[in-house]
Amino acid sequence: MSIAKILWVDDEIQLLKPHILFLEKKNYIVNPCTNGADALQVIEEEQYDAVLLDENMPGLSGLETLAEIKIKRPNLPVIMITKSEEEYIMDEAIGSKIADYLIKPVNPNQILLSLKKNLDISRLVSEKTTSNYQQEFRKISMDLAMVNSFEDWVELYKKLVHWEIELESISDIGMTEILESQKEEANSQFFKFVKKNYQNWFHGSDKPILSHTLFKDVIVPQLDTKKGTLLIVIDNLRYDQLRVLEPKINEYYKTIDETSFFSILPTATQYARNAIFSGLTPLEMEKKYPNYWKNDTDEGGKNLFENEFLKEQLKRLHLNISHEYFKITSMSKGRDLAANFTKIKNNDLTVVVYNFVDMLSHSRTEMDMIKELASDDKAYRSLTMSWFLNSPLLKMIQEAQQMGLKLIITTDHGTINAKNPSKVIGDKNISSNLRYKTGKSLSYNDKDVYHVKNPRDIFLPTLSMSSSFIFAKEDLFFAYPNNYNHFVKYYKNTYQHGGVSLEEMIIPCLTLEPK
Repeated sequence: MSIAKILWVDDEIQLLKPHILFLEKKNYIVNPCTNGADALQVIEEEQYDAVLLDENMPGLSGLETLAEIKIKRPNLPVIMITKSEEEYIMDEAIGSKIADYLIKPVNPNQILLSLKKNLDISRLVSEKTTSNYQQEFRKISMDLAMVNSFEDWVELYKKLVHWEIELESISDIGMTEILESQKEEANSQFFKFVKKNYQNWFHGSDKPILSHTLFKDVIVPQLDTKKGTLLIVIDNLRYDQLRVLEPKINEYYKTIDETSFFSILPTATQYARNAIFSGLTPLEMEKKYPNYWKNDTDEGGKNLFENEFLKEQLKRLHLNISHEYFKITSMSKGRDLAANFTKIKNNDLTVVVYNFVDMLSHSRTEMDMIKELASDDKAYRSLTMSWFLNSPLLKMIQEAQQMGLKLIITTDHGTINAKNPSKVIGDKNISSNLRYKTGKSLSYNDKDVYHVKNPRDIFLPTLSMSSSFIFAKEDLFFAYPNNYNHFVKYYKNTYQHGGVSLEEMIIPCLTLEPK
């Protein structure tokens, strides 16, 4: 740890000699200064790590000195020390972005704590986080060897996401690499678990909440028809992405319930999101509503009838409520809805499908700039947060809070950084998704896929009598032998969905009330 250099500005600095000696014994270099004018000159000539600044001094006051310091050295931490407890001084100091505020008389340990908090926090947090994860690593490894239920997998995945977000704030690359290897092992085991149990989820009683049961089992019980409910479905949002958005959302709403559910396979919008709004499996949708359902090889949009599906589900559930549905596919549509949001105040239920995250993940395969900005999961989370802070969606949430609406936020499926290719061969009608394929005469590496010979076993429609489905495991993506190298280079390290991974299948639904 390098020695920190402190400038202490106080017109009675001679009385603080014991405090200075105490800090020097703790390996701080402390330079005394008796007035604001000299302090401003000193910080131009020398580099300091922090300033301890008295508020009540002759000549330039502490607040006046603070304002000048922030002009000359905007990132220099200033700890204000004052005898006054007047609120306006606190407000002025805090408004000027002070690092801390201490009221005299102060003891040396108070000052030491404040300096550590401002100068050593990164190192201390890094050391503590690393130590905690090292202890948790062993427990996660043991859990991985014993996990045998969908509930266990939800808890394990939440732990991995927690540590992934914790470790991204420290500089220990070694710890991050260890966590990455744990995630890879977890996805390997999760794939085996899904392959063994997925079909039974449609027949037995021991099953998680799935896409087609989410509305009935989770959303309907949470509806507030007296004040109104806003349901936001952010397309293609991973659990870790919502975790980093949640603190900002919690400035306006408090989380009162969180449910983790499983996306159906394929973890793709036309299957999973249609299932949420219809309350039906894809096979049931094809049978009951052939005019609304489209298979992979059909022409046209695959999610054009979500509102119609929702209306039919509300009828089946005997819910006589007023509702409105909006799909946001562009920034301009988002702005228009946010600007006129009060018009929905009389709805019992307002549904907003927001497609931005899906567009972001797909555009990453097309735009070099997005590839640079979202080069890994950490960057992908950061980019999602940056979008959210500047999006009309945040404005809608703020408006909803002012209107007193209950808020439910969920998604249809997640996405995974596809890093490794797996060769696949099929006829010309094979589906185009990189994480799953459906069609006739599929040829593939059996170790790389979950193969469902009869799609009806997992309530999926078939393109023909001999069509089957294959779902890619872990971080694989399917590539054709023709022009293989070009295809692999183009899609390697892009975010894809449709297959079997923790990131794609285990997804959240938050219920929140306005603050």
